[in-house]
Amino acid sequence: MQASEIYVQNLERHLAQENPLLVDVAKNFQTIDKVANGLGLLRSDQSTARQIPWWPLVSVLGLFSSGKSTFINHFLGQKVQRSGVQAVDDKFTVLCYSPDPEVKTLPGLALDVDPRFPFYRISREIEEAMEGEGKRINAYLQLKTCNSENLKGKILIDSPGFDADAQRSATLRITKHIIDISDLVLIFFDARRPEPGAMRDTLEYLVKTSVDRHDSEKFIYILNQIDVTAREDSLAEVVAAWKSALAERGLNVTHFYTIFSPEVEINCDNEYVKQRLIARRDRDLEEIHRRIKQVEVKRAYRVLSTLDQTAKELKDQAIPELVKALTGWRNWTLRLDTLILVALIGAVVFAGITTGFWFNPLADAIAFTAGLMILGIFHWLFSSIFKAIYRRRLARRQKQVGLRFNLVRAFNQCANWRLFATGKIKGWSDKVGEELEKIVNQADILIQRLNDQMTNPSGETPAGKETEKPAAAEAAKAEPVAAAPAS
Repeated sequence: MQASEIYVQNLERHLAQENPLLVDVAKNFQTIDKVANGLGLLRSDQSTARQIPWWPLVSVLGLFSSGKSTFINHFLGQKVQRSGVQAVDDKFTVLCYSPDPEVKTLPGLALDVDPRFPFYRISREIEEAMEGEGKRINAYLQLKTCNSENLKGKILIDSPGFDADAQRSATLRITKHIIDISDLVLIFFDARRPEPGAMRDTLEYLVKTSVDRHDSEKFIYILNQIDVTAREDSLAEVVAAWKSALAERGLNVTHFYTIFSPEVEINCDNEYVKQRLIARRDRDLEEIHRRIKQVEVKRAYRVLSTLDQTAKELKDQAIPELVKALTGWRNWTLRLDTLILVALIGAVVFAGITTGFWFNPLADAIAFTAGLMILGIFHWLFSSIFKAIYRRRLARRQKQVGLRFNLVRAFNQCANWRLFATGKIKGWSDKVGEELEKIVNQADILIQRLNDQMTNPSGETPAGKETEKPAAAEAAKAEPVAAAPAS
């Protein structure tokens, strides 16, 4: 049994304990994996189920010195992360609960080899981004344990402060990974820097990772350290400046949460402005904390949504793109092969008429062999040319659409003699398409059942609860009354 299959089975048991409705989700991901592996869209050791973290996941991103670590320490109720004006952390930190009151720091290797954590085998991704860096996994990641009630049942990820002066490819690859699998993403901005200036590249990257996503509702934009606006009462201007800066890069933020550390004393003589900022901070902090606590409730919806989106991405985007490229490669190669074959036949006929070699068996054999060799050479040449053309197209298309499936790898696997001879793609058929359609339909049904758990528009009492009170009343009536003591 492959490691990916073992992972899916373990995830299935975990999801079943979390919510019975999610029992079949892991199996559906396994079906998607089999289809994708058969076509070469995924490696045998990969699984689409790894998009689903074992526990609700909250990621904290932002520019350096935007107050991320201070916010995390406040949320956890203890000082776990270092904070400062400059970038003080250069690693991604995974924070999880532990009953041990002492904060412990474990190396990144602990995350890289444990499939339950969000960075399983991330060293391979790092190696692809920067050769030789995969071995230095401990330089990129660390795991910290914390005895905080607010951390129970969830995982928090603190990113290193982004610095536009030195953006490493590996860091950006990790950032994209955690954004994809997070249930909630907090993006921090610094109110002390209303004009992005030198951080323009960083800002554009943060915007690029959050705009035009199907799960855009999981992003929260936080303008931190707004206490600096108290003296000039300029909060509205600072918020407007940041909204304008983001809009220029394609992201229209309708709402900024505006906060500052409760431990900070506002330097302002105007008591009205001071109290207004404190009230706004308390309101927004409460809302942010509420959103963090709600990830456990919304997680089931996200799991089902991810299943639905993955099945649709495979069925409606990846496979059609692959089939289109394979069909184009086969058709163009066949057309040119046919032209060469017609030309060879014409040449043989012309030579036979002019020289009369048709009546010479040896000459016939030589002509036939030479014709096959020429046809084979031209076939190989045409096939190679069109393979290269369609590989480039698929690579470009995959980047444009942002597919998680490897179209080029699948094309290399499927563009073979079997397809050329029969026109059929190994691993793909109408029956496989029907299986994927069933997964999409089942995801919709499970979401409806989840709605039934969470909502009750009619206001009617469920049948099970309806009989609880009458049954209790009957039980009370039937209860024997103690006999009065004999006089």
